[in-house]
Amino acid sequence: MNKKSITITGLFLFTLCLLNSLPAAAQYKPTPPSELGHPVAIVLLTVIIGLLIVIAILGSAVLSAMDVYRERVKSEKSKAIVSIALLIAGMLTSNSLLAQEATAAAETAKPAVTTIISGLSNTSFYVLTSVISLEIFIIITLLYTLRVLLGIERKKKTAVAGKPRIHWLEKLNQTKTLDAASEMEEDMGHDYDGIRELNNPTPPWWRWAFYCSMVFAVVYLWRFQIAHSAPSQLEELAIAEADAAAAKEEYLKNAANNIDENSVTLLTGADDIASGQKIFSTSCAPCHGPQAQGVVGPNLTDDYWLHGGKIKAVFTTIKYGVPEKGMKSWKDDFSPKQLAQLASYIKSIRGSNPPNPKEPQGALEKE
Repeated sequence: MNKKSITITGLFLFTLCLLNSLPAAAQYKPTPPSELGHPVAIVLLTVIIGLLIVIAILGSAVLSAMDVYRERVKSEKSKAIVSIALLIAGMLTSNSLLAQEATAAAETAKPAVTTIISGLSNTSFYVLTSVISLEIFIIITLLYTLRVLLGIERKKKTAVAGKPRIHWLEKLNQTKTLDAASEMEEDMGHDYDGIRELNNPTPPWWRWAFYCSMVFAVVYLWRFQIAHSAPSQLEELAIAEADAAAAKEEYLKNAANNIDENSVTLLTGADDIASGQKIFSTSCAPCHGPQAQGVVGPNLTDDYWLHGGKIKAVFTTIKYGVPEKGMKSWKDDFSPKQLAQLASYIKSIRGSNPPNPKEPQGALEKE
């Protein structure tokens, strides 16, 4: 038996020693019984049990493969025994060191201020994850050992003399590096001003992408132009415009209530003027007259204003009122939009010259 076989045998026995050391490591597991019900602990324990099942299956397969391998180690039995003894001694030493470290850590451990997982101590979390890591290492070791025992060894491919090495990217694209001799073999015989055409087909991934685009085109044509199971681009545009119009209308409704004395503007639409006239007839006519000619309140059709005749001043007067002169505030009775409509109506009847107007009051303000 050569040195490589002895090394592999030692690795296998090292794995068996690790399996035997699991119960000893479990004795130092500091997880309290109250933490076993934690969801993270349950998940980690489930993973540990699953990996143990995998280890058991692989261990059984390795033991079965040992019968085949045993015939190949009879001639070097003494050397194998020596290597086994050394490995076992090393494992015992390492186990004692691990036990001493675990004992020292348990004696010097202090209550942790913060934990990685809420409700689960850091020690328990580290122990569980360490066991999982150890099991994964054992599984990898058992797989390698089984592979060696069954004689499944990777054979390195040696490059054939005289032929260039093919890169993986060239394999993917089905291309190859050409030298002067092989370039002549790929020459298509077409020469364009000294530029020769070589046999260089498109890569497979490019062709398959082209085929997929053809299939996509057929499905797209059927779905959008024949079956009409989905809206076309024009229909999507119409839907988007309808949604935008609805959103705009909703925005304008909300924006109308954001009008104040600083942002109000003169409204000239017929609907706004009609709404303002309706409000004036029901709420303002008793004091200003049905035609705003003035009764108790001033005439609103001339160019004289007690509190300003600009649209913002009229809006402010209506909104806050003039308590000292008996005019109430209308901000609690009407929305800002309605107040703007009322102010715009009053501005629209300037110069209407109604019968029996009240004498001018206030300062003259020409438009």
